[in-house]
Amino acid sequence: MTTRHHAFVIEAGTEEGIGVAQAWAGKELGMKIENNPDVVVLRYGLLSVEDARRVTELAAGAPFSGDTKVIIITASRAYHEAQNALLKLFEEPPRGTYLFLIMPSLGGILLTLRSRVQVLKSQISNLKSQTSTRHKVNPAEEFIKANKERRSAIIKRLTNGKDEEERRELREEALAILNGIEAVAYRSLTSVESTALLSDIATLRGYLHDRSAPVKMILEHLSLVIPRDLV
Repeated sequence: MTTRHHAFVIEAGTEEGIGVAQAWAGKELGMKIENNPDVVVLRYGLLSVEDARRVTELAAGAPFSGDTKVIIITASRAYHEAQNALLKLFEEPPRGTYLFLIMPSLGGILLTLRSRVQVLKSQISNLKSQTSTRHKVNPAEEFIKANKERRSAIIKRLTNGKDEEERRELREEALAILNGIEAVAYRSLTSVESTALLSDIATLRGYLHDRSAPVKMILEHLSLVIPRDLV
């Protein structure tokens, strides 16, 4: 008998990811999606520890009808502390509860949490990656392929915010580069080769979540630790 997974992550935008999760619940669990109180969608920008606790509380409650409940969590980013707070829940969800975490990049997910989930992909996501990468180099790939002078120019642009709002946006872009490089490392390097780089990236990401983070120093360090053969 095949063991069914109960915890998933989906690398996608909010609405696309919700659609993937709901489609899976409808197909695999036979659940009615519309107007079903046992299909819960939680939308967050930055997932905090308090949000994670709220998810845990919701998961602990019994389904309103039947024996199955689905909780779909979407977030653009998630604090490390929030992900750590979800570890036990994602490792051992309550009986009949299925969890979905949707984020725009798997690079933002801690290895400890990622090891407890199954990754769900959609045809839309696969099609996007196949078509868009042929026509457009993403910021992480641009940073990886850039020479020393070009990386310096990118770093300078990302550290020249004129006000708090612009600095926040540039810090988000720096995080996207960091997450993208992490994803490339997972895909391109062996586990031995990637260990040091992934450890550095996890540390640097923690710093970038701080509003007063020295973005220039963080990106300069990142530039130094990227292997030359990373593609």
